[in-house]
Amino acid sequence: MEIRFGSIDDLNILTAAEAECFPPSERAGEDAIKARLCAFPEHFLLLFEDGEFAAYIDGAVTAQSDLTDEMFKDTTLHTEGGSWQMIFGLGVKSRFRGKGYAAELLKKFEELARIQNRLGLVLTCKPQLVNFYAGFGYDDEGICSSTHGNAVWHQMRLKF
Repeated sequence: MEIRFGSIDDLNILTAAEAECFPPSERAGEDAIKARLCAFPEHFLLLFEDGEFAAYIDGAVTAQSDLTDEMFKDTTLHTEGGSWQMIFGLGVKSRFRGKGYAAELLKKFEELARIQNRLGLVLTCKPQLVNFYAGFGYDDEGICSSTHGNAVWHQMRLKF
């Protein structure tokens, strides 16, 4: 297993993975992924198994303490010196699920945020994933104001 930072060269595999992992109303399109890769490639982690792309995690850094829908669309809200590492997406390609890759990426993202002296990580998830993230120490802050994809979202926070 190899974990590395993303680059613009990964645009096609990330776009395909996003399409596989998220419904159309929630997924980031090619333009959004490209903008993110250009703005914060060091906040994209890609996991490979035997050289084959299997999973990814990404998100901007900001001084704002809550994840807003606007952050998904506007990469200028990324502030490298910010206190909070946001998680926009965690995706595992279907044939690689059940191998613990999501956990590996969450741990590595946490490790990087700690090294970078962030206050913690913030993500939003659907109600059925609250317990999954709670298992990694994230606190459920309840239903948030997000209307992303016309779904109900919980904001989860891991404080250091």
